[in-house]
Amino acid sequence: MKKSLLLILISCNCFFAFSQSNLSIANGGKTWASIYQQRAAEYKALCFQAYNIAKMRLDIALKKHHSKPYAIVTDIDETLLDNSPYDAQRALNNLNYDTTTWKQWTARAICDTVPGAASFFKYAASKKVKIYYITNRDENERFGTLKNLQLYNLPNADNDHLLLKQKGSSKESRRQQVLKTYQIVLLCGDNLPDFDALYDNQPSEEQRAATTQKLRKQFGDRYIIIPNPSYDDWEFAIFNYNYHLSNAQKDSVIKYKLKTAPQ
Repeated sequence: MKKSLLLILISCNCFFAFSQSNLSIANGGKTWASIYQQRAAEYKALCFQAYNIAKMRLDIALKKHHSKPYAIVTDIDETLLDNSPYDAQRALNNLNYDTTTWKQWTARAICDTVPGAASFFKYAASKKVKIYYITNRDENERFGTLKNLQLYNLPNADNDHLLLKQKGSSKESRRQQVLKTYQIVLLCGDNLPDFDALYDNQPSEEQRAATTQKLRKQFGDRYIIIPNPSYDDWEFAIFNYNYHLSNAQKDSVIKYKLKTAPQ
C-alpha cells in the first residue's frame, strides 16, 4: 500500500512538473520519439528487420565474384549507437540540440547499441568484410567514439576505420576514400545523406522525396536504413534548414504542414 501511494505521488509530481513546463509541440514529439525508440517492441522489430535484410544481402554478395575486397560503410548515431537518453533529456527540459552538451554526452561513451547492429557487424567481420564507420561527429569526439565502439567489441573500431567529419558534412569524399581499396557492398544509416550524394546540399522536402523515388530499388538492396523519428535531415528539411527557429516558430511550421482530419 505504501509503495503504491508513493508511486502515485511521484507520478502526480512528475505530471505536474511536465504540465507546467510549456513543452513545445516539437519537443513533445521528441519525447514520444525517444520513448518509442527505448520502449517499443515495434522499433526493435524494425531494426532487426533491417539488419536481417542486411545479412541476407551480404550472404548473397559473398557468393559473387568480386575483384576488390568487400567493405560495409555504416553511420554511427541512431544506426549503431542509441542516443535517445540525450535526446529525451533535452526535450523534457524543452531544450534543443546543443553542441556543447552533445559532446559531453558522446565523451561519456555510454551509448547502448541499436538492436541487431552489433551482431550484424560482427557477423560481417567474421566473413572478412571490413567495417568503416563514417560519421559526422567531430574530430574532438574521436576518443569517446572509439571507446564506445570498443565497449561492445565492435570490429575495426580503430582510427583507420573511423572517418569523422573534417570539413563539410557530406560523406561522399569519405565513401570515395573507402572505394579506392574496397568495394562497398552495403551502406547502413538512419539519414538519407548516409547513402548518396544526391541528398547533399540541403534539398527541399520535395527534392528529397523525388530522389528517394528515384533510388527506391536501392533500399533493402544496397542501402539499409534504420528508423530515426527524433532528428536528422528530415527535420531540418521541414524547417527549410533554418537552424535558428524558436520553439514557437517550429510549432507554427508543424501546425501548418501537418495533415489533420477534417472537423
